[in-house]
Amino acid sequence: MNKRQVGSDYEQIAADYLCENGYSILKRNYRNPFGEIDIIARKEDTVVFCEIKYRSDDRFGDPFDSVDLRKQRRISKVALAYTSGWDCPKNVFFRFDVIGIYGDGRVEQIENAFPFLSYGR
Repeated sequence: MNKRQVGSDYEQIAADYLCENGYSILKRNYRNPFGEIDIIARKEDTVVFCEIKYRSDDRFGDPFDSVDLRKQRRISKVALAYTSGWDCPKNVFFRFDVIGIYGDGRVEQIENAFPFLSYGR
């Protein structure tokens, strides 16, 4: 199984987890010139940009540790481009979540994992 297929399998686990917790999936693997967002979901009045990370064990740290400042900026740019072409209703909020999937089958979601980061330092 190639790396892309493995990633797709874990993204499906995350999508299932989100749906079981009341979210609807708007987009998967949304891409634009700035990068990619694994899942864009919505729950009630909130649109959530989700980064999915898998770790089979803790040799390489916690899955949440891999979403560093550089990755957060990239996700923010992609999200800004996504929303700029969207006629958004007034009472919709946006946030950035990270979903960690562990080798033992656990799925953990950090809501508001990081703020929107501008292009600066």
